[in-house]
Amino acid sequence: MQKVILHCDLNSFFASVEIKHQPELRGKPVAVCGSIEDRHGIVLAKTQEAKRFGVTTGEAIWQAKQKCRDLVIVSPHFELYEKYSVMARDIYYRYTDLVESFGIDECWLDVTGSKLLFGDGFTIAESIREDIKRELGLTVSVGVSFNKIFAKLGSDMKKPDATTCIPYEGFKDMIWDMSADEMLGIGRSTKKRLAKHGIYTIGHLANTTPEFCKRILGKAGTQLWMNANGMGSNNVAKYNCYAPVKSIGRGNTFNHDLTTNDEVWSMLYFLSEDVAKRLRNSSVSASKVQITVKDEELSSREFQAPFPFPTQSWTEIAEKAFSLFVKNYGWKKNVRSLTVRAIDLIYDDIPYQTNCFFDQAKREKTLTREITVDKIRERFGIASIETANLFQFRSKAPIPGEQFDTLPKPQIS
Repeated sequence: MQKVILHCDLNSFFASVEIKHQPELRGKPVAVCGSIEDRHGIVLAKTQEAKRFGVTTGEAIWQAKQKCRDLVIVSPHFELYEKYSVMARDIYYRYTDLVESFGIDECWLDVTGSKLLFGDGFTIAESIREDIKRELGLTVSVGVSFNKIFAKLGSDMKKPDATTCIPYEGFKDMIWDMSADEMLGIGRSTKKRLAKHGIYTIGHLANTTPEFCKRILGKAGTQLWMNANGMGSNNVAKYNCYAPVKSIGRGNTFNHDLTTNDEVWSMLYFLSEDVAKRLRNSSVSASKVQITVKDEELSSREFQAPFPFPTQSWTEIAEKAFSLFVKNYGWKKNVRSLTVRAIDLIYDDIPYQTNCFFDQAKREKTLTREITVDKIRERFGIASIETANLFQFRSKAPIPGEQFDTLPKPQIS
């Protein structure tokens, strides 16, 4: 039986929530932006009015202001966004228990089993739109299709406040002429690689072969070919299904650019402390570490390396992260921000091979010391005990930084 999948995307979510609580902003070009003082001065979300001036998410505030002199800048209120996100999901749960989040403002719904109660996919989508508008004062665009990829594509096709259906019978006519990067999973880099081979549209991709796509894009190429041909996943996770964490990271944009290895070492150590603590709290260890370095011109590079053994130690994480930086960065430009991620996580109850020639006693002693420091901070505050190498550089990194746990990507294969 063909499934009925919805993708619900709350329109201009951050900006819409701000306008609901500041109605005097309605009808004005508004952008929700990070802190200029803490070097987070980028556009996080914008209204349709701002979009008409060419304001885009991710650009610097000064760039947005050049496009729209009257742009109203609003600070974000993430607790409020989370509240509205939960309320929106509560509405979705009225129609199905198969609700899978894709970020704070997007969800897939499998309503195949709900048709006898609520009508077909289009009818359910229209009901959800009305519920969201009436109860939350927000708007949502809904895509209706037979798999997750096309449902997501549908929700992107008409904004704001619209329902778009992509049926199996007519999907080729509807989407094959669209640019390839309109489809989930194709970003700038993949788009460029496809273009080198004369593939510019979803239809071009669909009319190649899976073998060709795999050759130019690796394993992901086969899946993208399947997606373009309507064979994307239609499996939506149940609302109470919690996927295991795949990575744990901490990032900071610094108040002042870093210019020396000593500063970078201190900041990597600072970030690694938080990552290690959350590894222990999650009962997982890192098999690899990944760092992201953004320079003063906002160009980013990523590097990663494995550990000899899975670790929860911030010392080991920081040392490996720093060696990656020294080996790869080259100091052509100053450093604007750093991110440390613990990746390839394994759970504590999974055994792993040790090495009798490696000083495990020293590792255990280091870990015990770090756990003790954590306990002191939990009881007396984070400033109650500090490592000496962070004192002179603490002002460079505002607290708190950006914390994130990465769940597995939604199943689109």
